Amino acid sequence: MDLSPHRDSADVIVVGAGPAGCATAHHLALAGLDVLLLEKATFPRDKICGDGLTPRAVKELVDMGVDTEGAGWVRTRGLRVHGSGTTVEMPWPSVASFPDFGLVRSRMDLDHLLARTAVASGARLLEGTKATGPVFEPGTDRVGGVVARRDGAPHTYRAPLVVAADGASSRLAVALGLHQRRDRPMGVAVRRYYTVPHRDQDHLEAWLDLETRDPRGRTYMPFGYGWAFPVGDGSFNVGLGTFHIGRRPELDHRRLFGEWTERISPVWRFDEAHATGPLRGAPLPAGLNRRPQYTRGLLLTGDAGGMINPLSGEGIDYAMESGRLAADTITHALRQPTAHAREAALLAYPEAVRAAYGRYFTVGRLVVHALNHPRVMKIVATKGLRRPVLQRFIFKLWANLTDPHSDDALDRVITALQRAVPAA
Repeated sequence: MDLSPHRDSADVIVVGAGPAGCATAHHLALAGLDVLLLEKATFPRDKICGDGLTPRAVKELVDMGVDTEGAGWVRTRGLRVHGSGTTVEMPWPSVASFPDFGLVRSRMDLDHLLARTAVASGARLLEGTKATGPVFEPGTDRVGGVVARRDGAPHTYRAPLVVAADGASSRLAVALGLHQRRDRPMGVAVRRYYTVPHRDQDHLEAWLDLETRDPRGRTYMPFGYGWAFPVGDGSFNVGLGTFHIGRRPELDHRRLFGEWTERISPVWRFDEAHATGPLRGAPLPAGLNRRPQYTRGLLLTGDAGGMINPLSGEGIDYAMESGRLAADTITHALRQPTAHAREAALLAYPEAVRAAYGRYFTVGRLVVHALNHPRVMKIVATKGLRRPVLQRFIFKLWANLTDPHSDDALDRVITALQRAVPAA
């Protein structure tokens, strides 16, 4: 899909047409700005992901005008958690500001749909266009566009503002010296697709008891979980992810995936006979592990800014939310009468991001640190599911679905926790 004239300048360039980039481009275009959206691949294209959409993500889709009632969507009522012989069903928390259901749709379909939505709103999409680095305004260190390769040849695209929605590795962020922080959570996830038509498909499935052996042969349980998310037509996105802080643990995720699926395969049939694709993996930069999210004409959104939930690994909702926030910031900035006022408005973006996610991500970082002690993780996986109040507390915290104005006791506890810690 390439529905745009090949003009090489715009009001804003957005690099990356995933959920963050498409949401940014959509909201900017609706505000009347000329937006150039660059995507290195051609649609449809795959991305390593669990494909699950929490109610937070559903809200963003609905607000973008995406039809979530049509074909291709799988609606979920909540999470079904398995651990140490116990299975518990937990409905999505009832929060006034979010829908009471989740969705599943493969990234192969979802990102293509979001790109079409951005184009329909007025954004100009260039596929097969790989941004390789920033262009700086003459005589300054301020970004004024990007250099990209298109049809095998270099091209220069210019705009006074650039949005980096180019994923975990973010060439643009690195080019400006914005590297990932080692004191923030980093995850690793692997996933594979299977077809197992005998299972119902109205819940996300999660397993907490991921046991493996350390280099000394001792059995332990790393912090993380396995998942099976229904994609439709009997197909499941099956994967697992772990989080750590600092030095990466000596953990072979492919082996862990094989050990886990072998344990549950007698019931679920997640085996070679039912696999429909290869096992693939990806990093999960979390907890705002790149800062600042704005500098010298470049704004970071989604994975590029480390906007992944360090407890659940969910990033699609934060990608779309941060895209909307970036678009609102840019729209406001470009309406200012002077260059000084525009820059002041742009410099407010990192603080807006911290206000939205900083305290929750700090709580998440502390939880990741605690659960990376195998004994603590084992207690949560073996005993936490047997206590209803603890079940609800963990689920609300995991999904980041709380209402700070609610009379619910757990909402008040989680809100108090977030107020007690500094923003990430």
